Amino acid sequence: MRFLLYAAALLVMIAGDQALKGWTVSRLELGESTPFIPAIMQLTRVHNYGAAWSSLSGKTVLLIAVTAVMMIAVAVLLLRRVVRHPLGVSACLLILGGGIGNIIDRIRLGYVVDMFDLLLFSYPVFNLADCFVVVGAILGAVYYLWIYEKFDARKKSNDSPSDSHN
Repeated sequence: MRFLLYAAALLVMIAGDQALKGWTVSRLELGESTPFIPAIMQLTRVHNYGAAWSSLSGKTVLLIAVTAVMMIAVAVLLLRRVVRHPLGVSACLLILGGGIGNIIDRIRLGYVVDMFDLLLFSYPVFNLADCFVVVGAILGAVYYLWIYEKFDARKKSNDSPSDSHN
């Protein structure tokens, strides 16, 4: 049952990301913008051939490989129930959903479609999958710093003999 719930959440995130990217590609030419939230954000179609801030631009195979390894590692944490607390699970699912959404673009197109363009300050254009990854990473940090030890850490057994022998 847990696996089906995780799969459904991932499918919703991936479908939402891909639908928004599809809408962007079908409605906007490369570099074209349209208003979204006045004075805060517009939608601008951009193709990102790299990772964050276009780092590793043109290294598509490397980016696919690194992302795939990271997604497998996060999936293992969930499947082996290393992460069980709802906040940690949510963090992992968000990271997986965003990572898979972007890896689909890299494999299918050779680049990632970005569209969210902040007007409040200068910031690289990003997409919904990026939002999932960033929110997941923040939640993951909160989970690890304040929750993991209390709820999910494996308890070490104290096998040393008692000092009360005399």
